[in-house]
Amino acid sequence: MKVLGLETSCDETGLAIFDSSQRHNTNQGLIGQVLYSQIELHATYGGVVPELASRDHIRKLIPLLNQLLNECQLQKTDIDAVAFTKGPGLVGALMTGALFGRSLAFALDIPAVGVHHMEGHLLAVLLGQDAPKFPFVGLLVSGGHTLLVAVKGVGQYQILGESIDDAVGECFDKTAKMLGLAYPGGPNIAKLAETGNPHAFDLPRPMLGKGLDFSFSGMKTAVHNLIKDNPTDIDNPNHAQTRADIAAGFQFAVVDTLAKKCVKALQHTGFSRLVIAGGVSANLELRQILAKQLAKIGATVHYAPPALCTDNGAMIAFAGWWRLRAGQCDDLAVSCLPRWSMSDLAKVD
Repeated sequence: MKVLGLETSCDETGLAIFDSSQRHNTNQGLIGQVLYSQIELHATYGGVVPELASRDHIRKLIPLLNQLLNECQLQKTDIDAVAFTKGPGLVGALMTGALFGRSLAFALDIPAVGVHHMEGHLLAVLLGQDAPKFPFVGLLVSGGHTLLVAVKGVGQYQILGESIDDAVGECFDKTAKMLGLAYPGGPNIAKLAETGNPHAFDLPRPMLGKGLDFSFSGMKTAVHNLIKDNPTDIDNPNHAQTRADIAAGFQFAVVDTLAKKCVKALQHTGFSRLVIAGGVSANLELRQILAKQLAKIGATVHYAPPALCTDNGAMIAFAGWWRLRAGQCDDLAVSCLPRWSMSDLAKVD
């Protein structure tokens, strides 16, 4: 089965084709993908502008589909099913992908299925060479989400903890803006932190002793106060080290909090495997600290292939295939769910 995946939940337009008949080949069944990022479009505003994101998805979907089919040497009629991101995400962005995917499926007389964005991230790790076996704990960290999930199988999800305010990626973006760095914040904070001392400032680790939920708004406030009390003028070279130290301290506090929560989640569930997914999973500091922490308890950590860490169509095509093979598909009504809990997803046998 060749499944076309469409990802339009936020600021990236991703399309891919997954062929289940090639799943056990070196490409794990992923025969092609294309991705268009709107980073330059939104950088001027310091964050994603929902209306502009929706318009740009509309502008790029058809050209990207034609490019993907050409690179895969396929025709539209070779597609067996369409999977699109149904939620969660920005409602206008989600609707563009849902309308496009549902309309294309109707025209080709093939099934279409709406996919949960975070389930796509979670299952993307199964497309890698180091795919873990079930069960495992999943840490989903992105611009809009921070979740700890116990995973016993596809659709068998128990939410262990989540952010009660800002997501990790959002906190990186806002901290970067306070330091005068460009959007997106994650990679720019990481680059600045390379020359900083992570122990120069003592930043809080919120809610470490309060279960498995997260809170990052207090950490953001602490950075704001540090910047207010210390010289960090971006145009003054004498302030460069202070800015780097704040960036390094902030990054270390965030990843240390995430790592300790992951260890607690593994101990709570008794699982020995951890999966990290979402854009923040690409952070090297997080990977290094997790490796050290998990080694102490004999647990392993697994990541999606680098190209599949950020939003992409491949994860939607793959998650859609799991849902389609279980007999799930959407009817002709076009709908999207800007808020959608993973615990509401059906089990896949």
